[in-house]
Amino acid sequence: MNKLLTGAAAIALSTSAAVAGGIERGGNAYSVLYEQGNYAQLGFSTVNPNITGDYPTSLGGGDTDNMAKSYSHLSFAYKNDLSEALSLGFFINQPYGANADYTQGVYQGLAADWKSDQVAAVLRYKVNQNFSVFGGLRYVRSSADIAIPDALIRSGVNDALEADNVRAAVAAGEAQLAQAQAAEAGLQSGNPVIEAATIAALGLPAGTPVAAALAGVQAGIAAATDPAGDLARGQAAIAAVDTGPVGTFDYTAAGDNDGRVSYILGAAYEIPDIALRVSLTYESGYTHEFDTKEFSTGLGIAEGTSGTTEVEMPQSITLDFQSGVAKDTLVFGSIKWAEWSKWEVRTPAYAAATGSAVTGLDNDVYTYRLGVGRKFSDEFSGFARVTYEDAKGGVASRLAPTDGSLAFGIGGTYTMDNIKITGGIEYVKVGDAEDGSGVEFSGSSALGLGLSVGYTF
Repeated sequence: MNKLLTGAAAIALSTSAAVAGGIERGGNAYSVLYEQGNYAQLGFSTVNPNITGDYPTSLGGGDTDNMAKSYSHLSFAYKNDLSEALSLGFFINQPYGANADYTQGVYQGLAADWKSDQVAAVLRYKVNQNFSVFGGLRYVRSSADIAIPDALIRSGVNDALEADNVRAAVAAGEAQLAQAQAAEAGLQSGNPVIEAATIAALGLPAGTPVAAALAGVQAGIAAATDPAGDLARGQAAIAAVDTGPVGTFDYTAAGDNDGRVSYILGAAYEIPDIALRVSLTYESGYTHEFDTKEFSTGLGIAEGTSGTTEVEMPQSITLDFQSGVAKDTLVFGSIKWAEWSKWEVRTPAYAAATGSAVTGLDNDVYTYRLGVGRKFSDEFSGFARVTYEDAKGGVASRLAPTDGSLAFGIGGTYTMDNIKITGGIEYVKVGDAEDGSGVEFSGSSALGLGLSVGYTF
């Protein structure tokens, strides 16, 4: 089948990644490994998401305005035949990203920025005409920043106080401290009768030396009044929420660049005469370890507080397929699973102060894509595709308030000698979602445009 048509299946538009599961935005176009001869491809896409929500009356009502920033994506892919059986692929792109920024209502000031760059090298070995295997390494470097406004943290701390019965525990601790202090006074009274009665009240055997009883009581008082102890932290949290902190609960964290290596494995089966190819690709997960600086006066996190934030990035499995179904007509698609349920940002000082993570995702993501390509002339072919991510329900993250999506894309490829130009447009209908505060996100969408230029030599 004419390679002009098969190129429709290989188009690497990343537009649907505007609201893809997790924070995924693009990846390696492994189909480049199957181009004829030596090949280089440069791609560009731009995405304009529109994700808005409505605050409940308990949060003052109104809308959030668009909380997702527009972004662009660049990619480069290169394939070189080292021999008849062995070829090398090289890929550069930005696989993950997030640009959340709330500008209205109680969430105003909530913002997050995740940036990443990826370099990958993959070898493909052609076992025979029908079967090939490939594998390699990828290096991903990422950085992350986040800001959470006072109102959100204050509300979260108050919820935690109620949910975990901190108030009751603090009251009980204060009562026990008062009893210990009263016992200390009795043991230091110098009156043998009072001292004996105090020892009995403590449940100690008659005749216990006053000095021993006093040492035990004072040790308990020291533990209860330890500034780093549970009682002191509980008292501080309640005081901050009830009377307002000195300063503000506003929280910021900045994670420095961190790079990690993971591996790629895959295999493919082909029948060239009918443009059939089925490939299975595995990308291993890895764990970023960001050097993180945190700050929040209200949470007691001093400016410049440093620690290490571990963020586990997902492993994934992708099944790609394409096949000619009629003269000049090709069907293509993919099924992808990514383990986003393990992704969580839990900065150390914030977690110690609040007992919770900054953000995280609850579910793995399955992405299904199906398309058709059609050759209209020796120079031009077109394609259309549908991409679907299933909704999971549950509580949405404020930094990614979406639940599933449905995308429709169309495009075409124009070939002139050894140059191939592919462009397309994609519209994404974003699934409705609700976050933990009852903010309802609905009617959201995204529009993406993509262009790639390939050169065979």
